[in-house]
Amino acid sequence: MLVVAKRPPARRAYASERNPFFSGDKTRVGSMNTAYIGVGSNLGDKLQNCCKAIDLIDNIEHCTVKTQSRFYRTEPVGVAYQDWYVNGVIRVETGLSAQDLLRSLLSIETGMGRVRKKRWESRIIDLDILLYGHHVIDEKNLTIPHPLMHIRRFVLMPMVQLDPDLVHPILRRTMSALFDELAEEGQDLMPIGRG
Repeated sequence: MLVVAKRPPARRAYASERNPFFSGDKTRVGSMNTAYIGVGSNLGDKLQNCCKAIDLIDNIEHCTVKTQSRFYRTEPVGVAYQDWYVNGVIRVETGLSAQDLLRSLLSIETGMGRVRKKRWESRIIDLDILLYGHHVIDEKNLTIPHPLMHIRRFVLMPMVQLDPDLVHPILRRTMSALFDELAEEGQDLMPIGRG
C-alpha cells in the first residue's frame, strides 16, 4: 500500500542559497518560457524522491514551479524486471535557456545520486524536459519535444491533467487527442492518493 505524503508548499529562495545542485549561468536570463518536465523514480522512496526533485527545481534561480500533476504508479516501459515507477509532470516558468535548464536538471539528478550506466536502467530520479514553450530543438544532447512523450501514457496522463488542450508542436495534436489514441497495453498506471 502506498502512503501519500502531502508536499509542503515550496519555499522560494535563490538557487545559490538553497540548491547546491544548481549549475548554469545565473546572471543570464532570457525571455520567460513555459516548460513541462517529467519527474520519475523507481528506486528507494520513490514519491519522496520526486517531491525532493520538484522542490530543488523550484529553487533554481529564474525557474518557478507553477503547477504539478498528481503522481501515478506506472509500469516500466521498454524493460523487464524493474520495479514500478512513480511519475508525474510539472509546469515551470523559466528564464533559463533550454540548455541551461537541462544542465540544472542533470545536476539535480547527479546530486540526488543518479548514476548513468545504461539506457532505461532503474533510477533514483529521472528529470526530462518534455516541452519548452513552442520550441522545437534538435541538438546532440537535447531533443524537444521529448521524442517519446507522445507514446508514453505515464507522460500523457499527467499532461492531460495539467493542460489537455496544449498542442504538440510537431504532431499538431492536443495532449488529450494523443492520450485518447494511445493503447493501454503494457503501460498500466494507477493514481496515487486523491487528485
